Amino acid sequence: MPILNRAAEMQDEVAGWRRELHQMPELSFDLFKTSEFVADKLRAFGCDEVVTGLAKTGVVAIIRGNLGAGATIGLRADMDALPIAEASGVPHASKHPGAMHACGHDGHTAMLLGAAKYLAETRNFAGSVAVIFQPAEEGGGGGGVMVREGMMERFGIGKVFGMHNMPGLAVGEFAIRPGPIMAATAEFTITVKGRGGHAAMPHRSVDPVVVASQIVMVFQTIVSRTVDPIDSLVVTVTKFHAGDAYNVIPAQAEIAGTVRTLRKEVAALARERIHAICAGIGAAHAAEIDVRYDANYPVTFNNPEEAIFAGDVATTVAGEKNVDRAVEPLMGGEDFSYMLEARPGAFIFLGNGDTANLHNPGYDFNDEAIPHGISYWVRLTETALAA
Repeated sequence: MPILNRAAEMQDEVAGWRRELHQMPELSFDLFKTSEFVADKLRAFGCDEVVTGLAKTGVVAIIRGNLGAGATIGLRADMDALPIAEASGVPHASKHPGAMHACGHDGHTAMLLGAAKYLAETRNFAGSVAVIFQPAEEGGGGGGVMVREGMMERFGIGKVFGMHNMPGLAVGEFAIRPGPIMAATAEFTITVKGRGGHAAMPHRSVDPVVVASQIVMVFQTIVSRTVDPIDSLVVTVTKFHAGDAYNVIPAQAEIAGTVRTLRKEVAALARERIHAICAGIGAAHAAEIDVRYDANYPVTFNNPEEAIFAGDVATTVAGEKNVDRAVEPLMGGEDFSYMLEARPGAFIFLGNGDTANLHNPGYDFNDEAIPHGISYWVRLTETALAA
């Protein structure tokens, strides 16, 4: 069964919404114009309830089916942009300097709005669907805030589903897997306090550059010599700051980076080793080392039963040959993970075609994907909430 005729008919209208959103990117929780845009559309569609102000600027709308009482499922889209200067060259490029929709959240929002319009018109299901528009996916953990504020209980959501576009996957194709599909994330900042001095007299100093350099190198052994090779782990140092002059050994150096893994046990081991390595190297060089370790998003874990269900729904839109049911996990993070910890559900990838990669200044969401995304949301709702 191909994409819905009505979804194809809606493509230009929904693309117009998407391009309007693309021009007004907003960051983190401060999505005031975006939230207003979304809420106004949902009210115009005739949704039964439109609730604003969740996690500051989140929006949830309830659409009740015409086929009787039943469960409530949640469909989630993220709305926030990234602090990146756009270089896509498209006519609808960002009008907010230094911010752009470089991850396709404008497309996610527009597709879920399109599905909400369709579902509010037809209501061909039992029970209710909650369409969830979430702020602050890009590092703010807005999904976790919505869960902690009691969103699942307030709206009686029993299962929850998410979707993200994927550059490199052909338009009209989907990809999913049971179990871990995206990684848990953490960030570390390590401050090495030594003793500064003249570069020509290093024996009178405790050189934090040398100490920090050793930490960077030994961190490479966490993956290669501490963790089972079958397990996935990334430990990457992304910042190294020290000194201001050619002839001065600085008093302090700072390194920072990220940890990604698909298992809680491996995440705990990586954290333990980072602290132990810093303590040992600091003691060996008489340097004081401060470690700040912040665990962020948990593993995005697809409930096996719901992953099979979501894959089955995707085949009704794209055909079995266009649904990869065993895609390799990505080591990027996703805060839909918080919703999946709260309720069973599944997260699926939607093809964006041969476009620039996510978080790239040249990226733009592919509007040709819109009818496929809308059709997936509608079919998922009508199947999950069949009378």
